[in-house]
Amino acid sequence: MIVGVGVDMCSVERLGSSLQRTPNLGKRLFTSNELQLKAESLAGRFAAKEALAKAIGDPRLLNWQEVEITSDDLKKPSLLVSGSSAEALRARGVTTSHVSISHDGGFAVAMVVLEGS
Repeated sequence: MIVGVGVDMCSVERLGSSLQRTPNLGKRLFTSNELQLKAESLAGRFAAKEALAKAIGDPRLLNWQEVEITSDDLKKPSLLVSGSSAEALRARGVTTSHVSISHDGGFAVAMVVLEGS
């Protein structure tokens, strides 16, 4: 059963400018692993985190440091959620998550689908 669906879009240039203008913003939005990536990938991950917030229905339940977007050897993204953010997903009945990220023309878009029993 689908528990929630979220989609978000992010401008690569706008995110890059915001990260340069506000030095601590990157540390609030991204994990240390994510901060190693280039701006295009960060925009995709930011869009994925926003899409997750929309899918769960209440962004206050999530802490961006507890949500990491990882990729496997084939570059397929997945959500790695820990701490109180993981507890919030479990409390809403979420057992599986799916994420898709794409970027083109200076924008990144992400979709998150949450499944439960």
